[in-house]
Amino acid sequence: MTFDKDTYLARIGLACADIRPDAEGLARLQAAQIATIPFENIEVLLGTVPDLDPAAVWRKTVAGGRGGYCLELNRLFGEALAAFGFAATPVLGRVRMGAPSGGPRAHHAFVVAIDGRDWLADTGFGGPGPRLPVDLSTEAPQTIGGERFRVVRDAASGEQVLQRLNGEIWFSLYGFDRVPVAPPDYVAANVVCARWEASPFPQHLMMTVGRDDGRLSVFNRDIRHVRGDRTEERTLASEAELADLLAASFGLRIDAATVAQVWAKIG
Repeated sequence: MTFDKDTYLARIGLACADIRPDAEGLARLQAAQIATIPFENIEVLLGTVPDLDPAAVWRKTVAGGRGGYCLELNRLFGEALAAFGFAATPVLGRVRMGAPSGGPRAHHAFVVAIDGRDWLADTGFGGPGPRLPVDLSTEAPQTIGGERFRVVRDAASGEQVLQRLNGEIWFSLYGFDRVPVAPPDYVAANVVCARWEASPFPQHLMMTVGRDDGRLSVFNRDIRHVRGDRTEERTLASEAELADLLAASFGLRIDAATVAQVWAKIG
């Protein structure tokens, strides 16, 4: 399969856009993919290890109207970055979610070099990550989509750590290093995420999509919609509500039998 720029742009709502390999182009691509191709782990929840072959990821996320988890979403994003001429280096990070140190080296993201400055670009973090790239040339806080983020150096691990300001507390999302990533590393990370008994993905439905109207997240039956400083929460009550949520709020094309399997798992 050859990555098709026009089809990809149409899928993420940027049909006919002139994307150039600069900071503005990077921000447009990241925000648009996050808004239209959600983080979702339905395949893993139902017992399947995702196929990371670029053709398979394309069939699922672009042609198939589905989302995916970080290794799938950033595999697609990496293809897009290469197609549009960005100098992107893959990194593998360790998710922290508030912990002082991270878990397995299994979160996929990119460092993109533009005019001598590095940016952390990531379309696949299922938690409260930034919708736009983060400037790595400074440790000072950055306001992104109305939220405050920073990347600081952790001397103990040697990692750079992406943090989000939660109230008055800097909450660590994940740490990453610049160790070169080889193809077998993605295979190992994929198996860990999809099969390891301590991984959350085989046990819980986890979905996130970030748009201009805020971040919509699902954890099993609990739904949270964060709009600036306002948070709305509710709980799914039926399989029909789940089907409507997947289609109307996340834009996912999922057949009724799969919806029933998901509901049986979380209901």
